[in-house]
Amino acid sequence: MMQSYYSNKKIPREIEMSEKVVMAIDLGGTQIKMGLVRGSEIICSTQIDSQAGNGLRKRFPQIEKSMGELLNRASLSVSEISGLGLAIPGIIDSVDKKILTINDKYNDGPEIDFHAWSSKTWGLPVFLENDTRAALLGEWKFGKGHGYDDIVLMNLGTGIGTSAVIEGKILRGKHFQAGILGGHFIVDIKGNQCNCGTVGCAEAEASTWNLEQIVKKYSGHSEGFLSVSDKPDFKTIFQHAALNNPLALLVRNHCLEVWAACALNLVRAYDPEVLILGGGIMASREVIIPFIQQKLNNDAWAVWGKVMVTEASLINTAALLGVASLVNNY
Repeated sequence: MMQSYYSNKKIPREIEMSEKVVMAIDLGGTQIKMGLVRGSEIICSTQIDSQAGNGLRKRFPQIEKSMGELLNRASLSVSEISGLGLAIPGIIDSVDKKILTINDKYNDGPEIDFHAWSSKTWGLPVFLENDTRAALLGEWKFGKGHGYDDIVLMNLGTGIGTSAVIEGKILRGKHFQAGILGGHFIVDIKGNQCNCGTVGCAEAEASTWNLEQIVKKYSGHSEGFLSVSDKPDFKTIFQHAALNNPLALLVRNHCLEVWAACALNLVRAYDPEVLILGGGIMASREVIIPFIQQKLNNDAWAVWGKVMVTEASLINTAALLGVASLVNNY
């Protein structure tokens, strides 16, 4: 199914020839978001179901069709596009433009020659980046991180995605994995099995993909119960916790402690001025932000002052803006 963020009416063409427009794609696990981006502006955008379990190549025809429709709506030709940017959930070699490893989605990704695909389809150069790193680039350039040179992003959702900007440079590392594996900081050496193969990662202890197991772990320690479906979600957990449901309180408080521990690790590792929190779980921001802020105030060992904790401002567009900035700054 394809869904547009905007109306189906054509958008008036008011784009100066000097402005660079980028085709940007965010390959999410549930949805593939696509947009035409000019600076901080999403000219138009759309999204399709990812069907990530079936691989990425099978989605190329629909991606190409959707991009063609966006160009038509914006009254643009491919000759007016400066490049294609892709935000991808995995460890990404941004130099050789390839996926090094990706977990349980788009499993054919490491075999794909993205340069050849983009060149053959549109005649455009292609730029790849990890999705959380791309989201931080977007927030840094155009969102809550603007004006700061030392920032950490922590996305709370299906998993826990992280990235860092240090002294005005996005952190990648020699092997392209620096900064993005914060969700696999070990917070409990006797904890849950993680999908990365180790035990007690922050993701395994407090993210959506393992929430059912987390609830089961605590159900034996409480007389409370949750009237929820077979697959609980954080919205339900926080709602029931607000009503003092004993089990929901146990699960919520456990997850808050895990997220705070992960945040502390990020702050101690990367020395940011700002911690930006994003992801779907931030619908409960009124509980999460004050809790993590207080933990950092007390325990961050930031002798210079206090790390500011804030919510991401570019909820659906940060990664698109981020990869577009890579193309324009090449």
